[in-house]
Amino acid sequence: MSLVVIKTKTDRALDILLYTVLTLASLVTLFPFYYVIIMSVTPIIEVLKNGGFVLMPTTFTLVAYKAIFQSALVPRALQITAIITIVGTACNLLVTTLLAYPLSKKWLPGRNIVLMMIVFTLIFTGGMIPTYLVVKQTGLLNSIWALIIPSVVSTFNLLIMKSFFESLSEEIQDAAKIDGCNDMQALYHIVLPLCKPILATLMLFYGVTHWNEFFNGIMYMSDPKNYPLQVVLRNMLQQPQISQELLALNPEARVELPPETLRMALVVVSTLPMLVIYPFIQKHFTKGMMLGAIKG
Repeated sequence: MSLVVIKTKTDRALDILLYTVLTLASLVTLFPFYYVIIMSVTPIIEVLKNGGFVLMPTTFTLVAYKAIFQSALVPRALQITAIITIVGTACNLLVTTLLAYPLSKKWLPGRNIVLMMIVFTLIFTGGMIPTYLVVKQTGLLNSIWALIIPSVVSTFNLLIMKSFFESLSEEIQDAAKIDGCNDMQALYHIVLPLCKPILATLMLFYGVTHWNEFFNGIMYMSDPKNYPLQVVLRNMLQQPQISQELLALNPEARVELPPETLRMALVVVSTLPMLVIYPFIQKHFTKGMMLGAIKG
């Protein structure tokens, strides 16, 4: 038996209004990024001819991207950011999982005390200067580990994963232990295969955080060779001489490109990878947020 939903004129009008508002909101959100892409591939002559604003260029050029990837500055920063994102996300998921799984067991001795200590960090932190001194004393300055270890676990993400583990059936895990599995084997063979949605969700959270690493890159890195991509982008926006250095490596681009075009191209390079990856984990992301939500 199928149900037929009959919409009134008011319902149809509300649907039209809703879709119109969502469409306009989407256009407002996407237009700035579209404009950045267009400006990065439009010759400066056409930009000036149209008063500095081009909606649909008639000619395209990739000289800005060529200038970026032929330099030593941007590819190095892109490599560091990729390493931080991959290694950092793997460490985040490993530590978060190994900490959240035992804390989801109500029979764990001292569980409430540990949880109180963890939740306490949501309200109070050591502060910027003590954190910097710890990183300095451990010898992590000017090392990519300074961008990974201090943020190896997020309290918010930890609580989400703990809540997800608590929602899983204990009977399945008990049955695995009856068959001879210990706690680690039950985690690896039984629990983790059921945790793909929450793992994908946290992977996105941690990955985006590492990819957009900026403040720690400024605070812990003094050698420009170790700057992540977002710091290089910030320096290009604030220090025009960096753009001039890129142009100096590509004399043929000097006539065609102003520094602003190079900056637009670098914004695209720093944003595009996350936009490409997100659609592949979107379904897991939505499901993981619902299943791993902290329930009152």
